[in-house]
Amino acid sequence: MSKNINLTLKVWRQKDAKAKGQFETYSVKDISTDSSFLEMMDVLNEQLIGEGKEPVAFDHDCREGICGMCSMYINGRAHGPDTLIPTCQLHMRKFKDSETITIEPWRAGGFPIIKDLMVDRSAFDKILQAGGFISVNTGGVPDANAIPIPKEDADEAMDAASCIGCGACVATCKNSSAMLFVSAKVSQLALLPQGKIEASKRAINMIATMDELGFGNCSNTGACEVECPKGITIAHIARLNREFLVANLKG
Repeated sequence: MSKNINLTLKVWRQKDAKAKGQFETYSVKDISTDSSFLEMMDVLNEQLIGEGKEPVAFDHDCREGICGMCSMYINGRAHGPDTLIPTCQLHMRKFKDSETITIEPWRAGGFPIIKDLMVDRSAFDKILQAGGFISVNTGGVPDANAIPIPKEDADEAMDAASCIGCGACVATCKNSSAMLFVSAKVSQLALLPQGKIEASKRAINMIATMDELGFGNCSNTGACEVECPKGITIAHIARLNREFLVANLKG
């Protein structure tokens, strides 16, 4: 049953990547528990604009759990106190009346802060450019059954491809590792015959780029899997390691 709640928000404010940031405290009232977290942020910004203050900058686009842009650290958890959802699908029913909510941007060297809660996640694009592609003719679309692929492989590849690149895995890893993201992108191609062309160099190039961009090593704690909104399993990291070793052995 819907009800309205009052909240205290401790929001990270930072003018740009070089400025020193700090928490600022705001109060919002009569927030419907049926509203989403981003809708609550909209209410806050309308309130700030009405008071002649600078609204809080935060990233969002589809608000349907597809684009991965809604990157927020809420009460010490990536995407907040729920599982298998990004921030845009978090509802205010997960919070209690008069609760204090702490809202921060992703904290990772590979994701520099742009402003307030917005971070630059273009590092993921650079990792994909290093090897997350296949070399095939882009002519007529072949029949879906033209290339026989075991259903188990197709299902696992699709599970890996469901990664939305939100960066929660990096934000929650104590080493700020991007291994879960990289492994998902490697797996979705490694399991399919179309991905065999670049297989010998894909893992090497993507891991090298990940290291160059300032992401850390895998912590082996599994925290990334827990906070991933799409439930990407760390089993893909094991596949990435195998692909990397095989590529090195082939020289």
